[in-house]
Amino acid sequence: MTHASDLFLRAAGLRKAYGPVTVLADVDFDLRRGEVHALVGENGAGKSTLSRILAGLLRPDAGILSLAGRVFAPGNRQAAERAGVRMVLQELNRVGNLTVAESLFLDRLPHRWGWIDFPKLHSDTRSALHRVGLVDVEPTTPIDRLGVGQRQLVEIAAGLAGQCDVLILDEPTAALTAPEIERLFGQIEQLRAAGVAILYISHRMEEIRRLANRISILRDGQMIATRPTGELSLDEMVRLMVGRDLEPDRSRSGRTLGSVALRVESLGRGRAVQDVSFEVRRGEVLGFAGLMGSGRTETMRAIFGADRPDFGRILVGDPPAPVSLRSPADAVRRGIALLTEDRKEQGLLLPLSIQANLTLPSLARACARLGWIRGGTEAALGRRWIESLAVRCRDALQPVAELSGGNQQKVVVAKWLLRDCDILIFDEPTRGIDVGAKFEIYRWLERLAAAGKAIIVVSSDLKELMSVADRIAVMSAGRLVETFRRGDWSADRIMSAALSGHLGGGVS
Repeated sequence: MTHASDLFLRAAGLRKAYGPVTVLADVDFDLRRGEVHALVGENGAGKSTLSRILAGLLRPDAGILSLAGRVFAPGNRQAAERAGVRMVLQELNRVGNLTVAESLFLDRLPHRWGWIDFPKLHSDTRSALHRVGLVDVEPTTPIDRLGVGQRQLVEIAAGLAGQCDVLILDEPTAALTAPEIERLFGQIEQLRAAGVAILYISHRMEEIRRLANRISILRDGQMIATRPTGELSLDEMVRLMVGRDLEPDRSRSGRTLGSVALRVESLGRGRAVQDVSFEVRRGEVLGFAGLMGSGRTETMRAIFGADRPDFGRILVGDPPAPVSLRSPADAVRRGIALLTEDRKEQGLLLPLSIQANLTLPSLARACARLGWIRGGTEAALGRRWIESLAVRCRDALQPVAELSGGNQQKVVVAKWLLRDCDILIFDEPTRGIDVGAKFEIYRWLERLAAAGKAIIVVSSDLKELMSVADRIAVMSAGRLVETFRRGDWSADRIMSAALSGHLGGGVS
């Protein structure tokens, strides 16, 4: 049991505003030694702003911080880390042209007589990577060669590698699959037992209820409640977060599937994608499950023309006919859209406005006859989709870079909904999105399927796939090993299939 004397990090009256927009309004918050304190709220509620202030990445406009009973006013991240406060960011922060080892220990490279001690650096790196399950990643691997999930684990490894009294985890499992999540939870339990105070930010309610001792709820920059986890039901937590009751999910209301819209035959690309064949019908949601590195994202990139397959055929149309997709532009012209898992690098132009990002794949709808963009039309389209997906922003001209991660994801979803393609591939569509926004995305998936769109959803969240999909295809070690129909699957059967390629005699 924790007592008032265990209070370690305290914030009182924190305020933060950007121009006329108040992000935090007189927020009080505290962390105790040896506890996991969850911070929840919708996208844009102020969670990341509060955590960044605690970690020295932002300075509050007003308010007081104290650490171990002393005034705590870190001027930057390094100052916070020297005081024992470390943060693992939701948005991946490693430098792409550095190696994994250099990235992990950039601020504390081991050295002897002024020279970097590479044997020790690589040994320390392997130890840090093993803690998060990255046993197959070499310390000399460039960061930009890793997938999103692997980079997320490197970010977590960096946070765990340094000694700390306070650890802030901002959506640490957003890009991870079940085995990686379990390993991370084991590390969290060890840190909690050692007396570390942990601030845990997540949209995944089941994780919150499993890990947290207490839960604090932010809404529109105000602290709504702080309670022991056992005193909050899931329904009450959601209601406090969004300020309203969510409508029940009415998805999958007896849709009739149409003809085949996309057929993939014996697709291959190196060892990442090996002889993959499947089809998806109009009005169908086909889920793709698998562990990190199973080939799910690589398969979708090959279909979309982002990567050139070594062999195989892609057929689209009615009836399906072979097409040559040498680039994403070819795929879009053929009615295929891909919502990428890496929104910052591949899904958005961050310096541009929301309305510019929304209309980029559909410029013909906003252009006059001679190619000039009609500002009024572009603005109207921007406002329409901002309202439809409840994007929290000042207006349609706000740069996307200024939005929270979840609101950035909504912009990516909206731009493809505006494009109105017949075949929609969603790779981790709800990564970093709050529970209210997830309901909205799920409703849009159902509406699109009901309108006859063929939809593929790649997700690391099995509950999500089992909720939205008509069928679930499982990939393991680059191969599509099994496809389950609704009613035939279970989490155990899906996980067993996902592991099958890594067991005796399987593809390595």
